[in-house]
Amino acid sequence: MIHFLDIHKTDTDALRQMMDSAHAMKAARQGRPKGQLDDDQPLAGRMVALIFEKPSTRTRVSFDVGVRQMGGQTMVLSGKEMQLGHGETIADTARVLSRYVDLIMIRTFEEATLLEMAEHATVPVINGLTNRTHPCQIMADVMTYEEHRGSISGRKVVWAGDGNNVCASFLHAAGQFGFDFTFTGPPTLDPEAEFVGYAREKGRRVSIERDPARAVEGADLVVTDTWVSMHDPQSARERRHNQLRPYQVNEALMAKARPDALFMHCLPAHRDDEATSAVMDGPHSVIFDEAENRLHAQKAIMRWCLGT
Repeated sequence: MIHFLDIHKTDTDALRQMMDSAHAMKAARQGRPKGQLDDDQPLAGRMVALIFEKPSTRTRVSFDVGVRQMGGQTMVLSGKEMQLGHGETIADTARVLSRYVDLIMIRTFEEATLLEMAEHATVPVINGLTNRTHPCQIMADVMTYEEHRGSISGRKVVWAGDGNNVCASFLHAAGQFGFDFTFTGPPTLDPEAEFVGYAREKGRRVSIERDPARAVEGADLVVTDTWVSMHDPQSARERRHNQLRPYQVNEALMAKARPDALFMHCLPAHRDDEATSAVMDGPHSVIFDEAENRLHAQKAIMRWCLGT
């Protein structure tokens, strides 16, 4: 069974194959109406279950549109509708869904939920996000960088802020795609040692630099993410703002990076918190290309999982 669970669990050649496929499918759609089907219909007659234990805008719309453009159909299920892991075990849910659908995408909280789903499903399972990783987003980010600047191999990527699940998948990508990675943020929000260790074991230079100005020197790409989650209580939000305010990506910070550096944010953003509007709307920003490329990257991932 071919699952897409994390970037570091997927062969580098397969990741490259997906990247090439994503670029080709995007090029083939240039100038076409969004609702028009692709000429190639690899998901014709296929049913895809999209499970959202954790709410989403971009993930839901991009997967739904992607399946439809490739000729398939979707069944969107929320955590409330399914009571995932409560009334019925996740293992049994996986077994049952596998009798109805050809592919499962799940966006959930606990990594254990994803892994149990994949262990017991007899159809491919895609990680749409967990609290630990977000591989689909980083496939789109690598795609975005490379369509603007060429190969990401050997480049310097700087992450500013919270060492969260998106940061974790960037570290996996550093190991697989061959770029160096610098984290700048408070010690309390460092990325997990396991993720840092993986990239280093793959021969990549991974640095922790508390001074954001020094961190972004020579950066080819500067990335940040929201400082707070939709589920964080107000007290936690205030603490995080106090901790992360020095790591805001603003025009002064971007000026320290390379002149042709790109800026990314996976969205949704709290403008003028983690990044200023001047940066988000400025010449370095590719955030909306990045958002669009979720569609194309995920189409490639689905095709790879289904062998189409």
